[in-house]
Amino acid sequence: MTPATTAAPRAVRVDSAGLTLNGDLSVPADARGLVVFAHGSGSSRHSARNRAVAEALNHGRLATLLLDLLTDAEERRDAITAALRFDIPLLGDRVVGAIDWTRNQPTISPLPIGLFGASTGAAAALLAAASRPAAVRAVVSRGGRPDLAEGAFDAVTAPTLLIVGGHDEVVIELNRQAFERLRGPKALEIVPGATHLFEEPGALDEVARLAREWFERHLA
Repeated sequence: MTPATTAAPRAVRVDSAGLTLNGDLSVPADARGLVVFAHGSGSSRHSARNRAVAEALNHGRLATLLLDLLTDAEERRDAITAALRFDIPLLGDRVVGAIDWTRNQPTISPLPIGLFGASTGAAAALLAAASRPAAVRAVVSRGGRPDLAEGAFDAVTAPTLLIVGGHDEVVIELNRQAFERLRGPKALEIVPGATHLFEEPGALDEVARLAREWFERHLA
């Protein structure tokens, strides 16, 4: 397949859960789906790892929305307390709000939606998938904590892919437990030799490949 010509990301303001959040939206020509990113553990839309994955998705004709789930004031407070990054219901509501926002944007409203969650953002993505089952068609978790969304497992119907580094032993076990409890279509992929942040040569490329194939399969 010929790679898509990607558009430069443009800054957007996303109305979500009564707040306005900062986002970066990239829509390649002939986009066939939209992936909303849920960052976690003190990260933001500027995450180099998630941006690398987003670029790979763009080349697969998938639009991406990288979103700050906290306001600027909340991020400053969270940098001191580290409390909001673990407030999964709050983060999940923000992702739901972003999904609803996309449905009112003419350029992307027709596109089927996938969610990509990293770290605690994976739990937020699963909560959002449970809240919007008709809208969310696929979920991917990178080094995520899906166990933090255990109350939503029965309601997640979207095909869910859990990706974990082979050396991330504690998170592997948490993902295995979550995998057993998820009721919908699912897969668990362990990237050999990778640690939690997938910093090893080729590890993040493998994450991007797996995510792209999953979204291409389920958003087409």
